[in-house]
Amino acid sequence: MQYSHSDAELAGQPIGYWAWAAHTAAVTHIRTGLARHGLDQPQWWVLNQLVGHADGRDRAEVTDMLKGYLDVGAEGIGAAVDALLGRGLAVADGGRLHITAEGADLHARCAALQKEMRATIHDGISDEEYVRTLKVLQRMIHNVDGKMWHH
Repeated sequence: MQYSHSDAELAGQPIGYWAWAAHTAAVTHIRTGLARHGLDQPQWWVLNQLVGHADGRDRAEVTDMLKGYLDVGAEGIGAAVDALLGRGLAVADGGRLHITAEGADLHARCAALQKEMRATIHDGISDEEYVRTLKVLQRMIHNVDGKMWHH
C-alpha cells in the first residue's frame, strides 16, 4: 500500500478529513454489500436486533436503541421497521417485533457477508493497530467534548 504522505506530512494532516474519508469508504462498502441482498443499513441493524429473540423485541425499545446510529433518527429506524414488515422479513404482534423465517435466512446470509466485508476493511491491519486507532479517535472525541455511542 502506498500512503498519501510521508510520516512527517501525515502528522500535520487534518483529522476531520481522514475520519470522514474512512467513514465514507467503509460505510459505502458496507451499504453496497447489503444492497446486493436488498437491504439498507438501518434494515440490517433492525434485523440484527430481532434475530435470536423468540419472544420478539419491543418496537419502541429497538427504535430507541438504534436511532443514534449514524444519526439516522427515530424516523429512519421506523421506516426500516416498516420496510421489513412490508417485505415479510418481520411481523408485528402489538408493539413487539418478531423476525420471520425469511428474515432470519436473510440475516444469516448478511451476517456472513458482514464478516467478509469486515475482513476486507481490516486487511493488513492487526488487532493491536485497530484498537490503538480507535483509542486515539476516542481520545480526540473526548478532547472536544464530542459524543460517543456506547454499544
